[in-house]
Amino acid sequence: MKNRDEIAQALAASGYIADADLATAISLMQLLRRPLLLEGEAGVGKTEVAKALAKVHATELIRLQCYEGLDQSSALYEWNYQRQLLAIQAHRGTDSIEDQVFSEKYLLERPLLAAIRRPQAPVLLIDEIDRADDEFEAFLLELLSDFQVSIPELGTIPAVTIPHVVLTSNGTRELSDALRRRCLYHYVDYPDVDRETRIILARVAEASPSLSLQIARMVEGVRKEELRKVPGVAETLDWAAALVGLDIHDLHDAPETVHETLICLLKTHEDRARVTPEVTQRLLGKVA
Repeated sequence: MKNRDEIAQALAASGYIADADLATAISLMQLLRRPLLLEGEAGVGKTEVAKALAKVHATELIRLQCYEGLDQSSALYEWNYQRQLLAIQAHRGTDSIEDQVFSEKYLLERPLLAAIRRPQAPVLLIDEIDRADDEFEAFLLELLSDFQVSIPELGTIPAVTIPHVVLTSNGTRELSDALRRRCLYHYVDYPDVDRETRIILARVAEASPSLSLQIARMVEGVRKEELRKVPGVAETLDWAAALVGLDIHDLHDAPETVHETLICLLKTHEDRARVTPEVTQRLLGKVA
Protein backbone atom coordinates (compact mmCIF):
# COMPACT_ATOMS: atom_id res chain seq x y z
CA MET A 1 0.00 0.00 0.00
CA LYS A 2 2.01 2.94 -1.33
CA ASN A 3 -0.53 5.16 -3.05
CA ARG A 4 -1.43 8.29 -1.07
CA ASP A 5 -5.14 7.90 -1.72
CA GLU A 6 -5.08 4.23 -0.73
CA ILE A 7 -3.37 5.15 2.53
CA ALA A 8 -5.89 7.89 3.26
CA GLN A 9 -8.75 5.46 2.62
CA ALA A 10 -7.20 2.76 4.82
CA LEU A 11 -6.65 5.23 7.65
CA ALA A 12 -10.23 6.46 7.32
CA ALA A 13 -11.48 2.87 7.55
CA SER A 14 -9.59 2.57 10.85
CA GLY A 15 -11.17 5.78 12.16
CA TYR A 16 -8.42 8.31 11.39
CA ILE A 17 -9.18 11.08 8.89
CA ALA A 18 -5.86 12.19 7.40
CA ASP A 19 -5.22 15.14 5.14
CA ALA A 20 -3.35 14.74 1.84
CA ASP A 21 0.00 15.90 3.25
CA LEU A 22 -0.05 13.38 6.09
CA ALA A 23 -1.06 10.57 3.73
CA THR A 24 1.89 11.53 1.51
CA ALA A 25 4.27 11.51 4.50
CA ILE A 26 3.10 8.03 5.49
CA SER A 27 3.44 6.85 1.90
CA LEU A 28 7.07 8.01 1.81
CA MET A 29 7.70 6.58 5.27
CA GLN A 30 6.68 3.15 4.02
CA LEU A 31 8.47 3.48 0.68
CA LEU A 32 11.78 4.60 2.20
CA ARG A 33 11.41 2.62 5.45
CA ARG A 34 12.28 5.72 7.43
CA PRO A 35 10.97 6.92 10.81
CA LEU A 36 8.30 9.62 10.68
CA LEU A 37 8.55 12.56 13.07
CA LEU A 38 5.19 14.19 13.77
CA GLU A 39 5.37 17.57 15.44
CA GLY A 40 2.50 19.77 16.59
CA GLU A 41 0.50 21.04 19.54
CA ALA A 42 -0.82 18.60 22.11
CA GLY A 43 -4.19 17.19 21.15
CA VAL A 44 -3.97 17.42 17.36
CA GLY A 45 -3.95 13.63 16.88
CA LYS A 46 -0.26 12.71 16.52
CA THR A 47 -0.47 9.63 18.72
CA GLU A 48 -3.62 8.51 16.94
CA VAL A 49 -1.64 8.25 13.69
CA ALA A 50 0.45 5.42 15.14
CA LYS A 51 -2.62 3.65 16.51
CA ALA A 52 -4.33 3.89 13.14
CA LEU A 53 -1.23 2.59 11.34
CA ALA A 54 -1.17 -0.45 13.59
CA LYS A 55 -4.78 -1.17 12.64
CA VAL A 56 -4.07 -0.64 8.95
CA HIS A 57 -1.14 -3.08 9.03
CA ALA A 58 -2.96 -5.46 11.42
CA THR A 59 0.10 -5.46 13.63
CA GLU A 60 1.14 -4.74 17.19
CA LEU A 61 1.53 -1.21 18.51
CA ILE A 62 4.54 -0.89 20.82
CA ARG A 63 4.58 2.42 22.67
CA LEU A 64 7.46 4.10 24.44
CA GLN A 65 6.19 7.06 26.45
CA CYS A 66 9.05 9.50 26.94
CA TYR A 67 9.62 11.57 30.08
CA GLU A 68 12.40 13.50 31.74
CA GLY A 69 14.98 11.09 33.12
CA LEU A 70 14.07 8.21 30.78
CA ASP A 71 17.12 5.96 30.47
CA GLN A 72 18.25 3.03 28.36
CA SER A 73 17.23 0.38 30.86
CA SER A 74 13.63 1.58 30.85
CA ALA A 75 13.49 1.89 27.06
CA LEU A 76 15.67 -0.97 25.81
CA TYR A 77 16.18 -3.82 28.26
CA GLU A 78 16.77 -4.79 31.86
CA TRP A 79 18.17 -7.87 33.50
CA ASN A 80 15.87 -9.85 35.73
CA TYR A 81 17.99 -9.30 38.82
CA GLN A 82 15.82 -11.39 41.14
CA ARG A 83 16.03 -14.46 38.93
CA GLN A 84 19.76 -13.87 38.41
CA LEU A 85 20.33 -13.71 42.15
CA LEU A 86 18.38 -16.92 42.72
CA ALA A 87 20.38 -18.67 39.99
CA ILE A 88 23.67 -17.49 41.48
CA GLN A 89 22.67 -18.72 44.94
CA ALA A 90 21.54 -22.08 43.51
CA HIS A 91 24.79 -22.58 41.62
CA ARG A 92 27.21 -21.03 44.07
CA GLY A 93 30.78 -22.05 43.27
CA THR A 94 30.08 -22.85 39.62
CA ASP A 95 32.58 -21.07 37.37
CA SER A 96 30.23 -20.67 34.41
CA ILE A 97 27.30 -19.20 36.30
CA GLU A 98 28.19 -15.62 35.41
CA ASP A 99 27.93 -16.39 31.70
CA GLN A 100 24.66 -18.22 32.26
CA VAL A 101 22.86 -15.43 34.12
CA PHE A 102 23.70 -12.89 31.43
CA SER A 103 21.79 -14.78 28.77
CA GLU A 104 18.47 -14.45 26.96
CA LYS A 105 16.76 -16.38 29.71
CA TYR A 106 17.21 -13.50 32.15
CA LEU A 107 16.66 -10.62 29.72
CA LEU A 108 13.59 -8.40 30.10
CA GLU A 109 12.57 -6.70 26.88
CA ARG A 110 11.54 -3.07 26.99
CA PRO A 111 9.78 -1.31 24.06
CA LEU A 112 12.78 -0.56 21.82
CA LEU A 113 14.26 -4.06 22.00
CA ALA A 114 10.84 -5.66 21.65
CA ALA A 115 10.10 -3.61 18.52
CA ILE A 116 13.09 -4.93 16.56
CA ARG A 117 12.66 -8.56 17.61
CA ARG A 118 9.08 -9.15 16.48
CA PRO A 119 8.68 -11.57 13.54
CA GLN A 120 6.00 -9.25 12.10
CA ALA A 121 7.03 -5.61 11.90
CA PRO A 122 5.15 -3.68 14.60
CA VAL A 123 4.41 0.02 14.77
CA LEU A 124 6.86 1.57 17.24
CA LEU A 125 5.51 4.78 18.76
CA ILE A 126 8.12 6.92 20.50
CA ASP A 127 5.71 9.36 22.09
CA GLU A 128 6.67 12.91 23.13
CA ILE A 129 10.37 12.54 22.39
CA ASP A 130 10.82 16.21 23.31
CA ARG A 131 10.18 15.32 26.96
CA ALA A 132 13.23 13.04 27.08
CA ASP A 133 16.76 14.28 27.72
CA ASP A 134 19.35 15.07 25.06
CA GLU A 135 21.32 12.00 26.18
CA PHE A 136 18.43 9.68 25.49
CA GLU A 137 17.82 11.30 22.13
CA ALA A 138 21.46 10.63 21.22
CA PHE A 139 21.05 7.00 22.29
CA LEU A 140 18.18 6.62 19.83
CA LEU A 141 20.38 7.46 16.86
CA GLU A 142 21.89 3.94 16.56
CA LEU A 143 18.45 2.38 16.54
CA LEU A 144 17.02 4.82 13.98
CA SER A 145 20.08 4.66 11.73
CA ASP A 146 20.91 0.96 11.66
CA PHE A 147 17.97 -0.69 13.42
CA GLN A 148 20.25 -2.50 15.77
CA VAL A 149 21.09 -2.12 19.45
CA SER A 150 24.13 -2.95 21.51
CA ILE A 151 23.92 -4.90 24.77
CA PRO A 152 27.37 -5.23 26.39
CA GLU A 153 26.77 -8.76 27.69
CA LEU A 154 25.26 -10.07 24.44
CA GLY A 155 26.79 -7.91 21.71
CA THR A 156 25.01 -6.25 18.81
CA ILE A 157 21.43 -7.34 18.17
CA PRO A 158 20.19 -6.57 14.65
CA ALA A 159 16.51 -6.14 13.86
CA VAL A 160 14.55 -9.23 12.90
CA THR A 161 12.12 -6.92 11.11
CA ILE A 162 12.24 -3.15 10.69
CA PRO A 163 9.35 -1.58 12.60
CA HIS A 164 7.21 1.26 11.35
CA VAL A 165 8.55 4.04 13.58
CA VAL A 166 6.50 7.10 14.52
CA LEU A 167 7.98 9.77 16.78
CA THR A 168 5.85 12.57 18.19
CA SER A 169 6.90 15.92 19.61
CA ASN A 170 4.87 18.73 21.17
CA GLY A 171 7.72 21.15 20.55
CA THR A 172 8.57 21.77 24.21
CA ARG A 173 12.26 21.74 23.31
CA GLU A 174 14.27 21.81 20.08
CA LEU A 175 15.24 18.39 18.80
CA SER A 176 18.75 17.75 17.53
CA ASP A 177 19.67 18.05 13.87
CA ALA A 178 20.99 14.48 13.97
CA LEU A 179 17.60 13.11 15.01
CA ARG A 180 15.74 15.20 12.44
CA ARG A 181 18.06 14.03 9.65
CA ARG A 182 17.14 10.42 10.36
CA CYS A 183 13.42 11.05 10.08
CA LEU A 184 10.85 12.20 7.60
CA TYR A 185 8.95 15.17 9.00
CA HIS A 186 5.35 16.32 9.07
CA TYR A 187 3.74 19.08 11.10
CA VAL A 188 0.29 18.13 12.37
CA ASP A 189 -1.96 21.15 12.76
CA TYR A 190 -5.47 21.46 14.11
CA PRO A 191 -7.91 20.17 11.48
CA ASP A 192 -9.90 22.58 9.37
CA VAL A 193 -13.69 22.62 9.67
CA ASP A 194 -14.26 20.13 6.86
CA ARG A 195 -11.82 17.54 8.21
CA GLU A 196 -12.96 17.95 11.82
CA THR A 197 -16.54 17.42 10.65
CA ARG A 198 -15.47 14.17 9.01
CA ILE A 199 -13.59 13.15 12.16
CA ILE A 200 -16.70 13.66 14.28
CA LEU A 201 -18.83 11.67 11.83
CA ALA A 202 -16.29 8.84 11.86
CA ARG A 203 -15.85 8.68 15.62
CA VAL A 204 -19.15 9.73 17.23
CA ALA A 205 -22.07 7.41 16.64
CA GLU A 206 -25.40 9.10 15.87
CA ALA A 207 -23.83 12.52 15.23
CA SER A 208 -25.64 13.91 12.20
CA PRO A 209 -23.78 15.69 9.40
CA SER A 210 -25.44 19.02 10.23
CA LEU A 211 -24.65 18.81 13.96
CA SER A 212 -21.09 17.66 13.25
CA LEU A 213 -20.56 20.67 11.00
CA GLN A 214 -21.94 23.03 13.65
CA ILE A 215 -19.68 21.53 16.30
CA ALA A 216 -16.61 21.83 14.06
CA ARG A 217 -17.40 25.47 13.30
CA MET A 218 -17.99 26.25 16.97
CA VAL A 219 -14.71 24.61 17.99
CA GLU A 220 -12.90 26.59 15.30
CA GLY A 221 -14.25 29.77 16.88
CA VAL A 222 -13.28 28.68 20.40
CA ARG A 223 -9.73 27.96 19.25
CA LYS A 224 -9.39 31.53 17.99
CA GLU A 225 -10.05 32.92 21.47
CA GLU A 226 -7.05 33.77 23.65
CA LEU A 227 -6.97 30.54 25.61
CA ARG A 228 -4.33 29.06 27.85
CA LYS A 229 -5.04 25.55 26.53
CA VAL A 230 -6.50 25.29 23.06
CA PRO A 231 -8.88 22.31 22.80
CA GLY A 232 -7.65 19.42 20.69
CA VAL A 233 -9.48 16.86 18.62
CA ALA A 234 -10.03 14.60 21.64
CA GLU A 235 -11.90 17.43 23.37
CA THR A 236 -13.99 18.01 20.26
CA LEU A 237 -15.00 14.35 20.24
CA ASP A 238 -15.87 14.47 23.95
CA TRP A 239 -18.07 17.50 23.37
CA ALA A 240 -19.74 15.95 20.35
CA ALA A 241 -20.47 12.77 22.32
CA ALA A 242 -21.90 14.84 25.19
CA LEU A 243 -24.21 16.80 22.90
CA VAL A 244 -25.42 13.64 21.17
CA GLY A 245 -25.98 12.03 24.56
CA LEU A 246 -28.06 15.04 25.63
CA ASP A 247 -30.16 14.66 22.47
CA ILE A 248 -29.04 17.98 20.99
CA HIS A 249 -29.68 18.13 17.25
CA ASP A 250 -29.02 21.82 16.60
CA LEU A 251 -26.77 24.07 18.67
CA HIS A 252 -29.07 27.06 18.19
CA ASP A 253 -31.92 25.23 19.90
CA ALA A 254 -30.02 24.88 23.19
CA PRO A 255 -27.60 27.81 23.74
CA GLU A 256 -27.52 27.33 27.52
CA THR A 257 -26.62 23.67 27.15
CA VAL A 258 -23.97 24.59 24.59
CA HIS A 259 -22.35 26.94 27.09
CA GLU A 260 -22.63 24.55 30.03
CA THR A 261 -21.10 21.66 28.10
CA LEU A 262 -18.09 23.70 26.97
CA ILE A 263 -16.39 22.21 30.03
CA CYS A 264 -15.59 19.38 27.61
CA LEU A 265 -13.41 21.82 25.65
CA LEU A 266 -12.09 24.22 28.29
CA LYS A 267 -9.67 22.60 30.71
CA THR A 268 -8.41 25.49 32.87
CA HIS A 269 -10.12 27.88 35.28
CA GLU A 270 -8.84 30.87 33.31
CA ASP A 271 -10.23 29.59 30.01
CA ARG A 272 -13.59 28.73 31.56
CA ALA A 273 -13.84 32.23 33.02
CA ARG A 274 -12.80 33.84 29.73
CA VAL A 275 -15.49 32.10 27.69
CA THR A 276 -18.51 33.72 29.27
CA PRO A 277 -22.13 33.15 28.17
CA GLU A 278 -21.78 36.31 26.10
CA VAL A 279 -18.71 34.94 24.34
CA THR A 280 -20.50 31.66 23.72
CA GLN A 281 -23.46 33.53 22.25
CA ARG A 282 -21.13 35.55 20.00
CA LEU A 283 -19.39 32.42 18.74
CA LEU A 284 -22.70 30.62 18.29
CA GLY A 285 -23.95 33.52 16.19
CA LYS A 286 -21.20 32.77 13.66
CA VAL A 287 -22.23 29.13 13.35
CA ALA A 288 -24.57 28.57 10.43
